[in-house]
Parts: sequence; C-alpha cells; structure tokens
Amino acid sequence: MPPATGPRSTRTTSSPARAAYDYDRYAERCAWLVANGCDGVVPNGSLGEHQVLTPEKRARVAETAVAAIGGARVMPGVAAYGSAEARRWAEQAAEAGCGAVILLPPNAYRADERVVVTHFTIRLDTPAGLVVAEVAVEGGAATSVTLQNVPSFAVELDREAKLPGGRKVRYDLAYGGNFYAILPLEEFGLPFDRARKDDILAAGLSLMEAINAEAEPVHPEDPSIRGCHHVHLYAPGATAVRSRHAMAIHPGWFDRSPCGTGTSARMAQPHARGELPLHTEFVNESFIGTTFTGRLLGTTEVAGRPAVLPSFTGRAWITGTAQYLLGPTDPFPAGFVL
Repeated sequence: MPPATGPRSTRTTSSPARAAYDYDRYAERCAWLVANGCDGVVPNGSLGEHQVLTPEKRARVAETAVAAIGGARVMPGVAAYGSAEARRWAEQAAEAGCGAVILLPPNAYRADERVVVTHFTIRLDTPAGLVVAEVAVEGGAATSVTLQNVPSFAVELDREAKLPGGRKVRYDLAYGGNFYAILPLEEFGLPFDRARKDDILAAGLSLMEAINAEAEPVHPEDPSIRGCHHVHLYAPGATAVRSRHAMAIHPGWFDRSPCGTGTSARMAQPHARGELPLHTEFVNESFIGTTFTGRLLGTTEVAGRPAVLPSFTGRAWITGTAQYLLGPTDPFPAGFVL
C-alpha cells in the first residue's frame, strides 16, 4: 500500500432520520471527497454512530467505500473496548479489501505546538461542501480556529422584495454556504437596539418569506441547497471592512455568533461591488458583540459565476459534551412522533 499523501475524511454514513443506511449516497460522497483533494476515507471510527453499527453494517460500509474509491484509499477504524473485537474488525476490513486500518487506543500524549497544529489542520465534510480548518496554538492551548470555507458569491445585487402590507425593501442576495439576504436595518426603519429585538426578528422573517415566495434561490451546482433562511441586517456605520449586524434565522431566532457562512456571504457581497479587495481583513460583529475576522484568499467560479474563496477566524469555548447511541435492537431507531 502506498503512503498517504493527503488528508483522509472520517465521513459518516448517510442515514438521516432512519435506520437504513444510504450506501449509494455514501459511495458518491467517498468519490467526491477523493476528487476534491482527500487522500481517502476513514470509515467505522470509534465515535458516534460507528459504535453501534452491527457487524453486517460495518462490513458493508467498508465494502462500499472500497468499491467506490479502491482499497488503498480506505482505512477503517478498528478501535474497540477489547482486543478480540478489535482483531475481528481488522480481519473484517481485510476481507473487504481495505489496504490498512487505524487503531486509536483511548490514551493521550503531550505534544508540542507544531504537532498539535499539524494534527488539527483537517478537512471537514459539511452540508455546504469541503471546509479546511486550522487551529492556532499558544502555550499548548488552542486560541482560535481559521476555516477556509466553500466558494461564495453574490447571487444578485439590489434586489427588491414586496413585504406583506405592500412595503418594498431593497437587498443583496449572496451565498456563503447558505443563502443570505443582506441589507441595512434602516430599510425597515428600525434602530440597532436589542430592546427592539422582536421587531427586528419579525422584519427579517417577513423578508425571508417574501424572498422564498417570489424567487426561491437555488444553488447552481447542488439543487438540494435552496431557500433563504438567513437575513443579515447591518447596523448604521457598517463599512466594507467592519460590520455590526443582527442575523435573523428561520424559524425565529438570532445567531449569537458572527456566523461563519454569513461572514463568507457578507464578504462576497462587497467584493462583488468592488468595495472589498482580496487579502483585506473584514471584521464581522454579531448582535451580542462577538466577532469573526474574515479574509478573501482568492477568486474562482461556481457554475460560470464569479466567486471568492473566503476564510474566517474565530474562537469558541466548550460548555459540554454529549453522546447519542443507537442500539441495533432499538424498536424506534428513527424516533417517534405523537
């Protein structure tokens, strides 16, 4: 087996809201990951859904990946709570045609900052596409994360929407992983004041409804990405390099973060207007004062449409962890509704 020359994605299987796995979709995603720069995939890991896969499903996941991208690119996880089970999973991977396995025992070691940064420069397979994340480390602790997001673009500038009651507002529509309507809060005659949050949220939701009723946006390369569910309402004094905003989100709340895909769309919009050059810092501030610092790294095209390659840097703190398991004999694997 040749040595790995790039990242390998721990892509999960596709099983939204049901017990049956969509193996065909999983095969497509494996092939897409390799075509977009990943060296291969690491299925059947030791966290989340992988822990509760039946032996038959584990085998089929590995076989599906091998058939899609070749055994040399498939490295299943075989970590288990006992050596006998780990050996059985390793033998299962060999029978499926995998070129290697990965065994991550439940232990830890102290690494220097170079090792930590290298380890955490990873590629994340997200609903919007492939995202690259790099962790900044100081004094042995992570201080920020920079993400290189998916290609982003202005869909249309100076659009007009008619709201209930006949009022018309002008906005820009941009994509940064989701579709965003971007406009000054002054269009609604409202102050940038958290005391008026209910009115601001209602204004954003009314615009979403009008946009989706009149001309629902659809991604030109992925029709499953559709609809405007975010409205970026920026405050007076916002510029092409610093912007305060309230982000109204369907079905009715504000984003407490500056919003990563929103920052990407917000940079694509002024770039399309010729106001934000490449490699220029853009500070995006949320309704509660948190900030992301963005930067456009380059240009590209999406279905023939001019687009930019955005990145943004931010920080978060862990407040808790959770693990959800699905037992193979659970009578309600997809949950239930009364």
